[in-house]
Amino acid sequence: MKIKEIIVVEGKDDTVAIKRAVDADTIETGGSAINEEILNRIKHAQETRGVIVFTDPDYPGEKIRHTIRQSVPGCKHAFLPKSLARGKNGKGIGVEHATVASIQEALSGLHQEYEQNMELISFDILLSFGLIAGPSAKKKRERLGEFLNIGYTNGKQLQRRLQMFHITQERLEEALVQIEQEEQ
Repeated sequence: MKIKEIIVVEGKDDTVAIKRAVDADTIETGGSAINEEILNRIKHAQETRGVIVFTDPDYPGEKIRHTIRQSVPGCKHAFLPKSLARGKNGKGIGVEHATVASIQEALSGLHQEYEQNMELISFDILLSFGLIAGPSAKKKRERLGEFLNIGYTNGKQLQRRLQMFHITQERLEEALVQIEQEEQ
């Protein structure tokens, strides 16, 4: 099952569990204290692809949902009952402990099938724009991440992040021109 929306989870273990169950992109909040950068990335994701919030069935998970609900209206919410999110031997509660079937069931009916086949921006293009392997590549990526509201990426992550947020080569070129104009 390939999901169009970006799924918001709490951490890396949750992302691993989601990717075992479905083909989807995730944004990790890094816990219940969501910073502005993450909230802005979630807002951008909601505008471009839609968002499904899928947090743990506990107090911190509900706190994250509440924060997102207040800042990013219109997100969908997937829920797991505590009984399906318990770790082995009853230790821990979280999405990372759920079975593939439980995750798929929680997401069923919430997502859209991913139908857009967006062309991937090639490594050579990123190289030619000075975004990879150049003396100022890191600084350019940092500025681009802020400008496009996709967050900072290293060279390897940039291509994936551009695709995740449906940024076309044309939009990338426009952004780089605007950034250059602003810096002059």
